[in-house]
Amino acid sequence: MRQDNRLSRVLHALLHLDEMDGPATSQQIAQMLQTNAAVVRRTMSGLREAGIVTSTKGHGGGWSLARPLDQITLLGIYEALGSPQLFAIGNDDDNPSCLLAKSAYAATNEALASARRQFEQSLGRITVAQLAEGFHSAPSRKRPLPPHPRS
Repeated sequence: MRQDNRLSRVLHALLHLDEMDGPATSQQIAQMLQTNAAVVRRTMSGLREAGIVTSTKGHGGGWSLARPLDQITLLGIYEALGSPQLFAIGNDDDNPSCLLAKSAYAATNEALASARRQFEQSLGRITVAQLAEGFHSAPSRKRPLPPHPRS
């Protein structure tokens, strides 16, 4: 099973967006995350639908935060990403005929559901602003945008 690293990557991008004086293009974010702009657009569109970021088209456009980082929880981002599956563990049959298999699957499903609830509760207690605490001492953190790549 391929590892889903979108949550940490999006958190990285949001922290950078908070540092910028203006919108960041998909290409600029892609350079930060060492990916391509199409992946950034696809990922950020889910965040836009959730009201976490906004986008503007045209010259000077790009992605910006829609609200302050202290109003964005990690759970909100996780949900905006489609609540990716946490574990590779699962059952091989959704409706087994064997009573022993049903019992084993029920126990597995309950443990996975419990782990998911705990994970989501933990994410709900953390804001993106809390991630940024402590690594800036100056009151003004806004920085200019990195150079815009030429096409």
